[in-house]
Amino acid sequence: MIHADYAIIGGTGVYDPALLDHPTEEQIETPYGTATCTIGEYKGKRIAFMPRHGKSHHVPPHQVNYKANIQALYQIGVKQIFATAAVGSMRQSLAPGALVIVDQFLDFTKNRPLTFFEDGEPVTHTDMTDPYCGRLRRHLQTTAQRLGIVAAPGGTYVCTEGPRFETPAEIRMFAQLGGDVVGMTSIPETVLAKERGLCYATVAMVTNYCAGMSGSPLTHQEVLDEMAKNVHFIRTLFFEAIATLEKTASCACSTAAGTI
Repeated sequence: MIHADYAIIGGTGVYDPALLDHPTEEQIETPYGTATCTIGEYKGKRIAFMPRHGKSHHVPPHQVNYKANIQALYQIGVKQIFATAAVGSMRQSLAPGALVIVDQFLDFTKNRPLTFFEDGEPVTHTDMTDPYCGRLRRHLQTTAQRLGIVAAPGGTYVCTEGPRFETPAEIRMFAQLGGDVVGMTSIPETVLAKERGLCYATVAMVTNYCAGMSGSPLTHQEVLDEMAKNVHFIRTLFFEAIATLEKTASCACSTAAGTI
């Protein structure tokens, strides 16, 4: 039987399960399609590693099968998820290389399936007061401090549709609305996780300043280069956080989705 208690969803630049012992690749069938993950162990914990964009980064952000991915993790017993995200910074104080444990989001996606609750499912309104699990965020912050890793303890993630980068005008608007970093993958991932009652947290890695801030054009290569320089920090943080994380959650994530 395929089973894992924890999951790591790897974004841009994070395609390798790396520290897992006895890894096996699994294909998981769901009502929304097939999802692929690698399951192994780290310090006695069963962990599923899922590369969001595929092993070779062949799936763009607007075409990721988010519903299949989250449903697959739910089906194999995962209760707690850590996700990575490569982001641009809208704040001079968050320079390339900075880590941000995001706590809020602004959704500017356009054409993505945003919920499991459709096509005859019960009408459901999910509480998003704490869209990224506060307990996991605090645990990540404590773990980062113990490891000597600097991570901002909060920030608002603006999610755009992609795959294009944002315009300088859009960035100015997002910043005025309270955004700190911008990316293309956190929505609907965090919403779907909440609907399935899963604890979910994202650590964003700043790879560049946003359009109009640096005076030079944006390229995907600079995103990859910055992630390659710093990915070991996120990888170490996630695995060590899971190693010291309690299996039983003591938060409200499991009851966030309510029906009427």
